[in-house]
Amino acid sequence: MSRPSPAHEQPAPSLSAKAMAAVLLSTDLLEALPDAIVVVDRDGTMVQVNSQAQQLFGYDRDELLGQKVEMLVPESSRREHHRHRETFAERPKARRMGAGLDLYGRRRNGSEFPVEISLSPASTVNKPFVLSAIRDISDRKRVAEELRRANEELHRRTAEQLGEYRSRLALIIDSSEDAIISKGLDGTITSWNKGAERIYGYTREEVVGRHISLLAPSDRPDEIPEILRTIARGESIEHFESVRVAKDGRHLNVSFSVSPLRDAKGDVLGASVIARDITAQKIAEDQLRQSQKMEAIGRLAGGVAHDFNNILGIIGACTEFLRDRIDPAAEPSHYVENIKKATERGSSLTRQLLAFSRTSTIQPCVLDLNERLKDISKLLRPLMGDDVEVLIASKSPSAVVEADPGQLDQILVNLAVNARDAMPRGGKFILETRAMKFDDAFAEQHQALAAGKYVLLAVSDTGNGMDEATASRIFEPFFTTKEVGKGTGLGLATVYGIVKQSAGHILVYSEPGHGTTFKIYLPNADHKIGLGSKPEVETVAPKRQETTILLVEDDETMRSLTRQLLQEHGYTVVEADDGKSALEWVESHPGPIDLLLTDVVMRRMSGPELVERLNSSHPTLKVVYMSGYTGELIAEREVLKRGITLLEKPFTRTALLNTIHRTLG
Repeated sequence: MSRPSPAHEQPAPSLSAKAMAAVLLSTDLLEALPDAIVVVDRDGTMVQVNSQAQQLFGYDRDELLGQKVEMLVPESSRREHHRHRETFAERPKARRMGAGLDLYGRRRNGSEFPVEISLSPASTVNKPFVLSAIRDISDRKRVAEELRRANEELHRRTAEQLGEYRSRLALIIDSSEDAIISKGLDGTITSWNKGAERIYGYTREEVVGRHISLLAPSDRPDEIPEILRTIARGESIEHFESVRVAKDGRHLNVSFSVSPLRDAKGDVLGASVIARDITAQKIAEDQLRQSQKMEAIGRLAGGVAHDFNNILGIIGACTEFLRDRIDPAAEPSHYVENIKKATERGSSLTRQLLAFSRTSTIQPCVLDLNERLKDISKLLRPLMGDDVEVLIASKSPSAVVEADPGQLDQILVNLAVNARDAMPRGGKFILETRAMKFDDAFAEQHQALAAGKYVLLAVSDTGNGMDEATASRIFEPFFTTKEVGKGTGLGLATVYGIVKQSAGHILVYSEPGHGTTFKIYLPNADHKIGLGSKPEVETVAPKRQETTILLVEDDETMRSLTRQLLQEHGYTVVEADDGKSALEWVESHPGPIDLLLTDVVMRRMSGPELVERLNSSHPTLKVVYMSGYTGELIAEREVLKRGITLLEKPFTRTALLNTIHRTLG
C-alpha cells in the first residue's frame, strides 16, 4: 500500500487541474466532433481549434491560436460580435444559435459564408472558456432557396410541367445531409429523403405510409401527438431537441424544425420536418461536464485529505505521548489504543482520497508485473480467506511496466476486497497478465486507448456480478452498493485514479450471476530495460468471398464495429442482438451459415445455449465465441468447454480476422 505523506511535509503540487485542462482542450476530443470547433477564453482569444475549423476558415492552427475570434467574423459585424461576446461572458449558458439570425463567418481569403453556431461554456482551474461548434449552412441555405423558387415555379407552371419540377425538387431534397420528412396531420409519413435513410436507417419503401411514431422512444408517447396538434394550429417548431430511435435500436439525439404544409387556399395539410443527428455533439458535451465534475471532486478530495492528514498527525503524536505515560495495564491504555487504531483508519482513508485526486507523491519504477503478482499473492491469499482460491496465469514471459509498486499493490488489494465481498460463499480470484499490441485502426475505434504496446492485467472473480446500471457508476467517488458502514465508496475510484495516473486505461465486464473482470492496460516498458524487440509485422488473413457469418452480440456499438470489420474483409454478415433472435432468424432462413460469431453471456439466451440449439440443424457449424471476460474465468465457471475458440474483448482487427480464418480452415 502507498505510504501517507508525513504530516510535516508540504502536499505535492496538484497535477489534476493541468491534466484535466489538457483533456478538455485536447485535439483528440475536439477531432471526434463533425463540426468546426473553436475554443476561446473570456477575452475572446482562441486557445484551441480542430482541423475542421482550419479547413472551414482556411487558416493553419498556428495562425489562429492566440488571435481574437473576431478575425473569423465579417468586418461589418465585429463590433456587434464583441458586444454579444461580453454579454455572454456575464451570463454564460449553453445556447443553440441560428434560429431567426443571419450569422456569417469570414474565411482567410475574405469570402463570407452563412453559419450556425452552438455555444457551450466551461471552465478549468477557475479559467472560463467557451466551446463554439460552427457549421457551414451554405448547402441548407441553398436548399431552402431552391425550395422557395421551386415552390413559386410550381404555382406558375402548367400541369404538364409539374412532373419535371417535382423531380428537380426531389433531387434537391435528397442532396441534403439532414433528414427531410413530410407527413400528414394524422402522422402518416408521405416523403422520406436520403438524409433520413442515412440517419434513421430505414429506406423510403419501409416507412412511407407508416406512422411517424415508429421513430419515437417508448418513454415519450405524448411528444409526437403534441407536435401534430401544434402544426394543425398553423404554428411552427424551431430547433426542438429530442430523442429518436433508429432502425437498429440506437437512440439518437436529434435537433429538428417542423413547419406546416399548406394547400393553395392556405389550409394546413401536413408537416415538413428537417432533422439533424446531434448525438456526437451531445456525447462530447456530456464528457466535458463529467470531466469538470471529476476535476472539482478531485481537487476537493485532495484539499480535504491534506488538511485531514495534518490533524491525524497531531492526534497520532499525542497518542504516542500518552502511551509512554500510561501504565499498559491501566484501563485508560485501552482507550489510547482505540484512538491509535482510529487514527490509522483515517490515515488509510486519506491515502485513498489522495490517490483519487492524483496529488499523492508517487515513485514509479520499471518492474515485471509477473514477479510483482507472485509477491502480492502472499498478501492476497490470507485476505481472501480459505474458501477463495487465488489463481495466477501469466500468458506472456514478461510483463514489464513503469509504475509505483505501492500503488499497484493498492489496486490489487482494493479489487481483491471487492471480489471477496462478491463471493460470500467462496469462489475463485484470478489474476492474468498478457502482452498486447493495438494498431491505429483499433485506437480509432477505442479512442481511450492509443496505438502501441501494452501489458494487460486482468483481475476476475466468480462472484455475484453487476448489472449495467451499477457497472456504469462503480468508478464514481463515494458510490457504493455495500451496507452503511461497510465501505467508503472510494476503493474503485482510487483504482481508477491510479490507473489514469500511470497513463493506463481500465475496463470492466460484468453480468449478474456471471462474475466480474477488470481489465487494466498499462504501457509496456520493455524498451526501458533493453527488452524491446523489432516491431512485428502483423499479417491479416486473405479476404474471403461468399462466406456468411452469423454475428450475435447484445452490445449495439460492439456489434456495429465488428460487422463493419467483417464486411470490409469480404464477409457477408447477418446480425442478431441475442441468442433467441439469432435462433429465430436461422429457423426462418434455411440458407447456409459458414460460421457463428457469438458473445458468451447475453440476455434471453446465452451463446453456448444457442450453439446447443443449432447443433441438430447445423452439426458442422464452425463457432467462435467472444467475451469481455477472460478465458481463465470462463473456463473456471465452466461456461464453455476447454479448447473452444474464444476471442477476448477488446480485440484488434487482425486478431478478429485471423481467428475467423483459422476456424474456417
